[in-house]
Amino acid sequence: MKHGKKYVDGLKLIDKTKLYDTTEALETCVKTATAKFDETIEVHVKLGVDSRHADQQVRGAIVLPHGTGKNVRVLAMCKGENEALAKEAGADFVGGEDMAAKIQNEGWMDFDVLITTPDMMGLVGRLGKVLGPRGLMPNPKAGTVTPDIAKAIKEAKAGKIEYRLDKTNIIHCPIGKASFGAEKLQDNFDTLLGAIVKAKPAAAKGQYIKSCAVTATMGPSVRINPSKFIAQQPV
Repeated sequence: MKHGKKYVDGLKLIDKTKLYDTTEALETCVKTATAKFDETIEVHVKLGVDSRHADQQVRGAIVLPHGTGKNVRVLAMCKGENEALAKEAGADFVGGEDMAAKIQNEGWMDFDVLITTPDMMGLVGRLGKVLGPRGLMPNPKAGTVTPDIAKAIKEAKAGKIEYRLDKTNIIHCPIGKASFGAEKLQDNFDTLLGAIVKAKPAAAKGQYIKSCAVTATMGPSVRINPSKFIAQQPV
């Protein structure tokens, strides 16, 4: 695969044989973010679990201290008094049957997070085939199916992210923008990794965090020494 000049220049800043400490990795990652737009910084964590087993799933949601730097468009599917609460909390779109029809019939997907109440799951569940593949299906573990819809909307707007394993046992998560600088990114990184460490399944054996890397949208990855996190892991 041929990479562009900026990627190649970014590669020159990284020692591929080295495992960096977190601060140096983030500082280096920010230096590689030279695109004309504000690049997102992502974390990729490979875990020593088997996602095929239900008792080894790792999934949850946290609010990053400095947010993600992204304007999150929230769709709230609710009814009754919750509609007014959702609008007051800052939801971009609010509705029930009308929104379901728009998604199902028109393929409308102009939102980043769907938050709903438990009494709406019969309706929302029918959209599973459309929402599921895009990672937009609400889930109680992620806090997107909740009776307190106002709180969930405010958290989503403040920078709440969901972390979950993919099929290769890796978690991919944004922790902010390159413009944040290394210090704020470090705070967000520590919050995310702390949550992942606490979420270690009891059934997981051996080394939990196998590897960790950070990367800018258009840049090469910078590998982080996982030994710090190994020391924090619950036995």
